[in-house]
Amino acid sequence: MKLADKTPKGQTETLEFKFDLAHAPTKVWRALTDPELLSQWLLPVIDLELEHDAAFNFMAPPQPGWDGVVGCRFIEIDPPRKLSYSWDVADMHTVVTFTLTPIDSGTLLTLVQTGFNEEQKRNFGGARYGWRMMGERLILVLDAVQ
Repeated sequence: MKLADKTPKGQTETLEFKFDLAHAPTKVWRALTDPELLSQWLLPVIDLELEHDAAFNFMAPPQPGWDGVVGCRFIEIDPPRKLSYSWDVADMHTVVTFTLTPIDSGTLLTLVQTGFNEEQKRNFGGARYGWRMMGERLILVLDAVQ
């Protein structure tokens, strides 16, 4: 399994990662949508109901100037191919999209986070680091789950 940062150099509006996963799309989908599994690789999730326009929250440890809440709302749900939701942290409003493509070895998972603006370069860098770290945990969770 491989994790590749495909974010074009020099731009700070969109992050893109590709994961070459040795797991079926249905298993990867479960890791993206099951609250227990999400808590193991991403963040603890509250009130997640897999319905279009449903709101839910991820809970991170609070930081100075931030209460740790990531407000989300489902934008697109197309099992097991595509999942998209808003990702709102304080005054930063972005969209996270996961696209699952079946491949011979399992699943090619593409993660794209869009909507960063010029003043959010630090947020962009933090998100880039965070997705890389969480992506590595996703791989471990997928390897451990039946």
